[in-house]
Amino acid sequence: MNKRKIFVIHEHFAKKHHFDLRLEINGVLKSWAIPKEMPSRKGEKRLAVEVDDHPLEYAKFEGEIPEGTYGAGKVIIWDSGYFLLLKKGENVIEIDLRGKKIRGTYVLLLFRKENTRKNWLLFKKHEAN
Repeated sequence: MNKRKIFVIHEHFAKKHHFDLRLEINGVLKSWAIPKEMPSRKGEKRLAVEVDDHPLEYAKFEGEIPEGTYGAGKVIIWDSGYFLLLKKGENVIEIDLRGKKIRGTYVLLLFRKENTRKNWLLFKKHEAN
């Protein structure tokens, strides 16, 4: 389970400015929309709303999603790198992120399911070694 995988954090200037955390899991980019910047200090918490998976090639995408299309707006790569998957269960994902800006152990905890929408709590567990 400890194989290095890619991650990217897109800054998305859509109708509502947010960040998208994308993790390479099972051959796709599992994705979460985060209304604020990634937590940078231990204990900071963020809402992370699970969204549709994206193809791996999307990790390199930067550009403009046209008006009238889902996710319309400017997308830039805010950070990228690799991560180690430390734990993955139905309700918890623990990862060690190694990016240019973000480094350390992060946890995603599923706290609410509404129909097909899954809300997760994202927090930084500890700093990188």
